[in-house]
Amino acid sequence: MERAAELARGLIERMEGVGLFCIELFLLPGGELLINEVAPRPHNSGHYTLDACSRSQFEQQVRAVCGMPLGEVRLLSPAAMVNLIGTDAETIKTDPECRALLDLPGTHLHLYGKRAVRARRKMGHVTFLADQRRMAQDRAAQFRQSLLQRQRL
Repeated sequence: MERAAELARGLIERMEGVGLFCIELFLLPGGELLINEVAPRPHNSGHYTLDACSRSQFEQQVRAVCGMPLGEVRLLSPAAMVNLIGTDAETIKTDPECRALLDLPGTHLHLYGKRAVRARRKMGHVTFLADQRRMAQDRAAQFRQSLLQRQRL
């Protein structure tokens, strides 16, 4: 973990980067780290911060770019997130099991308003918050399974 942080810091310093950067790394079996992607923006994997944290990655990006101090980031609730890919955003409107899961307390639906639906395009996400991590994970897994079953029909 420490080596990944050093690698990320060094890369952003060389780029003279300001703001929030997502750096995707691959850990090889021998322990070597390879940089796969550098995204100078909030990354899809952290969208749960909108609902589950004291500060979202989006607020931190604005603070960094504006030269403001970064705020404390604290997990307020265990969370699990499911991305809505391609036609998933349409599926949730018609599938009764998906809709029932979306009505559970602590469930947050985010649709991005993209007009063109394409395979493998992220159209939104759903965050499941719960008192226990396992419960959030179970709800997310059940939701994902409902989406997969609907796609097979």
